[in-house]
Amino acid sequence: MTSDNVFLKQNVLAEPLINHWYAWPYLVPPATGSMFLANSHIRIMESFVASPQVHVAAVKNPAMIGGPFMNYDASRIPEVKALLEGTVRRQSHLIELAGAIKALDEMLNNEADGHSLESIYKKAPEPLKGYVELVYDLNNHASIRFIEGLLYKSRYYDETSQSVELSFIDRDDRSFVFSTPRLKQEGRLRLNVPFKSASLDELFKMKDAAQPLDHIKERLEIAPADEQLFTSLFTSDAPAIGSPYTGEGVRVRYYGHACILIESRETSVLIDPLISYKYGSQDNRFTYADLPPVIDHVLITHNHQDHCLFETLLQLRHRIKSIVVPRSGGGSLSDPSLKLILNNIGFKNVMEIDEMESIEIEGGSITGVPFLGEHADLNIRTKTAHLITMKGKSMLCAADSNNIEPMLYKHVHDIVGDLDIVFLGMECVGGPLSWLYGPLLTRPLARRMDQSRRFDGSDCEKALLLIDQLKPKQSYVYAMGHEPWLAYLTSINYTEESRQIVESNKFVEGCKSRNLVSERLYCSKELFL
Repeated sequence: MTSDNVFLKQNVLAEPLINHWYAWPYLVPPATGSMFLANSHIRIMESFVASPQVHVAAVKNPAMIGGPFMNYDASRIPEVKALLEGTVRRQSHLIELAGAIKALDEMLNNEADGHSLESIYKKAPEPLKGYVELVYDLNNHASIRFIEGLLYKSRYYDETSQSVELSFIDRDDRSFVFSTPRLKQEGRLRLNVPFKSASLDELFKMKDAAQPLDHIKERLEIAPADEQLFTSLFTSDAPAIGSPYTGEGVRVRYYGHACILIESRETSVLIDPLISYKYGSQDNRFTYADLPPVIDHVLITHNHQDHCLFETLLQLRHRIKSIVVPRSGGGSLSDPSLKLILNNIGFKNVMEIDEMESIEIEGGSITGVPFLGEHADLNIRTKTAHLITMKGKSMLCAADSNNIEPMLYKHVHDIVGDLDIVFLGMECVGGPLSWLYGPLLTRPLARRMDQSRRFDGSDCEKALLLIDQLKPKQSYVYAMGHEPWLAYLTSINYTEESRQIVESNKFVEGCKSRNLVSERLYCSKELFL
């Protein structure tokens, strides 16, 4: 089979890794990556080595899924200990960088009293010299601005820590990925290539375009010991693959969570790509095989791991003409530039969109619409809803907007008018600030404060206010994270009594009482406008 043209099997799982941990956007920038390494990954490994029984018990408890507990048994202690020691040795400069960030933040907290900050530059920790600007806001609150472009060119950004692990997936119940490093395991093949490698594009093209096996084996420099496993990832059987939409109007397909594909005959727009693999599941769902061969525009609503998913994006990079991302705030620790993140992992065609800024596309436009909430009150600019107009139809993908200020949508409606469809997330409970941003905190946060600041979207009352302001003809609840193949990212397991389900049910009924078409989306949906 080595000289034959073959396809990459549709159920090949491709997990991007950084330092053996599942990769997501905040692990890429040197500043945030160092903080997660020092304050999350190392601490989880140290905890497992010291008390593996705590981790074993926690992962068996459904209520603890999503916590900082490693999904291994005690037999893996030697491997975890070796990984821990190797990480501390190889990444000592990143650990030092994380310590310097905390020290400089403490220095500003203690010494920056409204007078000039110039003297603090001389006392700044050595790893940060020349990589930061010290600034005040208008109320004399001092903070650090990271010069991200320089940091990416420094020794703190190391592409050799990146890899992609290939294996087979044949069921939905993947374990939660963010608390467990990938150790060597039978049936898994590690490709030690940086994310930007063109060889990955050549590999993923083979999902729908056959190439000689020898060609891709040479491109990826597969070792003789891995040839048998590598060969098993391919087949000579051509897959059934998607084709562009050729109808007269607009087709809208829901792929699960916040992933929406909007197509006309002329153009295609994919929002927050998160695609299920094809492996014979009984659920009615769209998969990679249902996507068009060319995706004109990919839109990212915000920088969270369930909306900007490298696992999907890397597999689609060769199909994507352009990516539209929210404009960042410019160098704060909590809000790294998404454009720079994607540029540095190999996406060349990334453009930023600001609030109420529009980009023309064939037959319509994309407009960035501000949304509030879902970021625990942090000053994060890298978030936007997207209003897509196509062939005279208007669709707002409002992501996880928490409608805490209804006047926002009155102002938006005054500009854009009535809409055809609103897609709205209603995860109205959400995790506390520390669940996601805890490793970035340089000072302790009181538990009551932490619990009050959530990654929550709108409840029924707020969602109906939003609908009353925007006046759509149809409204759909999405981005709930409860599709069966998503637990590895969201750790969500709703019941009919869950507040998110109760509130979204009430919302759907409230919309129907207003004579609107409404539904909470699940697994898949196809609409024609």
